[in-house]
Amino acid sequence: MTDFLAGVLPGALATLQGVLVSSGVILALFLGFCVLLNLPKLRRSGQHSRVVRGLEEVMGGRQTYLAPDAPRGTVDQLRTPELLEAEARKSA
Repeated sequence: MTDFLAGVLPGALATLQGVLVSSGVILALFLGFCVLLNLPKLRRSGQHSRVVRGLEEVMGGRQTYLAPDAPRGTVDQLRTPELLEAEARKSA
């Protein structure tokens, strides 16, 4: 039994090492590409910038965002215009 373990153990450890190293390389490549491809998003935006976040920004207007505490009203997802129209067609 010990001869079997002595023969198998180095191969199993080498396989485990290969899997870990290849997983690490693939993870590093994936994270590297994610970081590199997202760096252009960190540049400032504006009319003369290559970063475009909306059509209004290209046309010269500035993006106006709601304040975090601005009231947004209530939303009833079951009473949307599309669903009300479908309900009216069913009942007619």
